Amino acid sequence: MQTTTKRDLCEKIVRKSDNSQLLVKETIQMFLDRIVHELSQGNRIELRDFGVFEVKQRAGRKARNPRTGEEAFVPAKNVVVFKVGKLMKEKVNNNTTTSDQADNQV
Repeated sequence: MQTTTKRDLCEKIVRKSDNSQLLVKETIQMFLDRIVHELSQGNRIELRDFGVFEVKQRAGRKARNPRTGEEAFVPAKNVVVFKVGKLMKEKVNNNTTTSDQADNQV
């Protein structure tokens, strides 16, 4: 498995578009910042065929320190969850395309 960074995504988009690397990088960063902002406000983000981001509250619970065996209380906290969309799920499960074909779809 290979890791793709934000920089890698920017470079691939620049090659497929007539936009500068700076513009693409700023646009992607604005998009990501907006997602974080909306989630921090408690909003749900639905991107059709991609998936849904939402904030859920994880309940407080008792936990145990594995080293000492001592019980500790873990307080409730908000977590971001992602539910994959139908189209993405199909494409990921049908992983028969080569990386060259996938690059052409960007």
